[in-house]
Amino acid sequence: MQLKNGSTISITAEKITKEINNQQISFFGYNGISPGPLLKVKQGDSINVSFENHIGEDTTVHWHGIRLENEFDGVPGVTQEPVKDGESFIYKLNFPDPGLYWYHPHIREDKQQELGLYGGILVEPKQEDYYNKVNREKVIFLDDIKMSNAPPLFYNDLVDHALMGRFGNIMLTNGKTDYELKVKNGETARLFFANAANARTFNVTIPGVKMKLVGSDGGSFEKEEFVDSIVIAPSERYIVEVFFETPGEYEILNETPVSKYTLGKIVVSEEETEENFSSSFDSLRENNYIKESIEKYITHFDREPDAEFILDIRMGHMIAMPEHQEETEIEWEDSLGAMNSHMTNASTEWIIKDRKTGKENEDIDYKWQTGDVVKLRFFNDPDTMHAMQHPIHFHGQRFLVLEENGIPNDNMVWKDTVLIPKGATMDILLEISNPGDWMAHCHIAEHLESGMMFQFNVA
Repeated sequence: MQLKNGSTISITAEKITKEINNQQISFFGYNGISPGPLLKVKQGDSINVSFENHIGEDTTVHWHGIRLENEFDGVPGVTQEPVKDGESFIYKLNFPDPGLYWYHPHIREDKQQELGLYGGILVEPKQEDYYNKVNREKVIFLDDIKMSNAPPLFYNDLVDHALMGRFGNIMLTNGKTDYELKVKNGETARLFFANAANARTFNVTIPGVKMKLVGSDGGSFEKEEFVDSIVIAPSERYIVEVFFETPGEYEILNETPVSKYTLGKIVVSEEETEENFSSSFDSLRENNYIKESIEKYITHFDREPDAEFILDIRMGHMIAMPEHQEETEIEWEDSLGAMNSHMTNASTEWIIKDRKTGKENEDIDYKWQTGDVVKLRFFNDPDTMHAMQHPIHFHGQRFLVLEENGIPNDNMVWKDTVLIPKGATMDILLEISNPGDWMAHCHIAEHLESGMMFQFNVA
């Protein structure tokens, strides 16, 4: 729904029933649907959200990636009290940046988000020539859910699958197992992909069509490039443009080195589009708006980091790990099955450790000021009991990925989440622009619930 500047929308979290694989499942939704309503706003606008909770347990709404006022960030115990069942809260949202953002709970994400509480926010850029001209835009949420012959089960007081996260065995695209997008022959579509899964990293490809990568979390890349696939970690977003020059059906696939899933299909009709943008699609342009926003930070790229963090794990008791684990930078599937399902946040602690001070997780207490430019280095230690990738998300600010394993990034985009593979060293440049108390954490839901987070203050 398109929202005007200053408007108010009502959003209610409530229990719904959803059919998945011929099973009626008790789900959660916003305004009776999952994913929730797609909010469309213009860059620079503000809206109010009148939120009500009717899911039978505490919740909040976190407005992921938006550099909004701190008191509306939706983090219980940091920016607001939990919204109890039957209660309400007014969120004021402002949108300084273009791109795709999303909303989800920040209480028991492992359960509430898994059961359908998420939705998208598409922020249209103020410049008319920010993106290329296309025939249509579509937001596509990727998700998975773990089901057998019974509905998903969750503990009330413990988080399970704490080791690797809850990988699902059924893929959901915009909440459906049979997602289908219809387009006309000759159309160019801009697809905004978002990953709402608890733990799964997707590698999205559309065989048979040409795909151009144009943006990510906070808008456009510096320069466009043609790609065969895009890797999307939990909470990341990527923007691609796709040109359809031949009628037929094209699968949207999650194709990894260990598995292949069909996520949906695109049906291209025989009917010709009235306006063809193929000539602009075939060219790769640069986005000067992004280059200008980055230019003033170039002098910070090569300096030493202000802080360094190590990503680690601690287990409360000795676990006999399998001798032969997958030697991959990204775990595409749950390789530990029953062991993972029985590991809880009572026995598993995922750790962000400050290399200089030795402080861990919530004991980390960095204080910065608006206008600061902070260079951070993350090292994902491969020699832990079970090393795996971590998508690290910062609330309330945006950053640039400078380099991975010493290799400089030659095509930047504003991000709020970065995937740090096993064994990788990642440098980011954090633009400190938004005052308040904020969080940074791993966006694998079970890792967040198992301690992998810290707070920082911006004065």
